[in-house]
Amino acid sequence: MRALKEHRRALTVIIVLALASPIFGVFLSELVGYHEPLDLAAALLGLEELTEKITWTPLADYTVPGLPDWLGYAVSGLLGAALVLALGYLFLKLLK
Repeated sequence: MRALKEHRRALTVIIVLALASPIFGVFLSELVGYHEPLDLAAALLGLEELTEKITWTPLADYTVPGLPDWLGYAVSGLLGAALVLALGYLFLKLLK
């Protein structure tokens, strides 16, 4: 709990950015027709899309099954940030 109080401002920024991420990752990317550079490079090289065949993550393309894209994008961001913070906290505790 002490760590949460010490880093409240950083956590607030992370939450705000995750909640704002659908603006850029869903709405504006569709508006401008953005595609991931690696997807474009793979298409240029004629590589086959394997994500449809090999689905190893429940959050493929930052979506959550059953949720609208914009909400799944924000949830994916929050889960990813929480996972990174939890792992960092765990490693920090192991090093002490």
